[in-house]
Amino acid sequence: MNLMNRPIVFFICALIVLWLSTRAGVILSRRKGELDERSWQDFDLLMTATSTLLGLIIGFSFSMAISRYDQRKNLEEEEANAIGTENLRVELLPAADTAKAKQLLVHYLDERIRFYTSRSENDIRQINAETTQTQAQLWSAVRTPASAQPTAVTSVAVIGMNDVLNSQGYTQAAWWNRIPLEAWALLGLLAICNNMQAGYRFRTKNRYLLIALPLIISVSFLLIADIDSPRSGIVRVRPINLVSLSDSLHQP
Repeated sequence: MNLMNRPIVFFICALIVLWLSTRAGVILSRRKGELDERSWQDFDLLMTATSTLLGLIIGFSFSMAISRYDQRKNLEEEEANAIGTENLRVELLPAADTAKAKQLLVHYLDERIRFYTSRSENDIRQINAETTQTQAQLWSAVRTPASAQPTAVTSVAVIGMNDVLNSQGYTQAAWWNRIPLEAWALLGLLAICNNMQAGYRFRTKNRYLLIALPLIISVSFLLIADIDSPRSGIVRVRPINLVSLSDSLHQP
């Protein structure tokens, strides 16, 4: 199971690991004893550097997640525009071919909405297989009349269908474009080091305060993972434009 696709599970695991790291720092400080004043200055300098680097990478990761989320939203809008435009362009084809193409476009639009709303991996695989078949039928629906009557008018419908098919490919590529696992590994390593340092520096006897820093960092990880997860998170791209287009096409 990929934890990046399960933000809540990832949050719980991160919180436990970081809390244990803080506890390890506390235990280590008790065994090593107190440092002298010069050593504490060096230690605080190292801890400040680690905390600063961790904060910067968390900020960069959040920015990466937001940019990918915005890209998915923009591509959903572009996909709806491409399908809506092609629904008008196929009217340039002969009447029989127009009716067939419009019917296929409505079916294809329903499949694209299911792609955005489904969370099951099995459903997604089935939807992708059905989408591939429908795309082949859509291309055949415009290629056949365009080949029979190769004019500038029919080529407009062919170009529009090409835009529809390309928009789905761009969308799929954007959904695969996630924060690299190497970046998550670096974040985790820095967070563990920072929490161990905080535990080593901790002097209060209140154990509940030990959870404060791990909780803050884990919540940050949760937000980044949630935004970066296109299908499993709370913050997801809603097919608003596709649903609006579907409502308009289903109206008599």
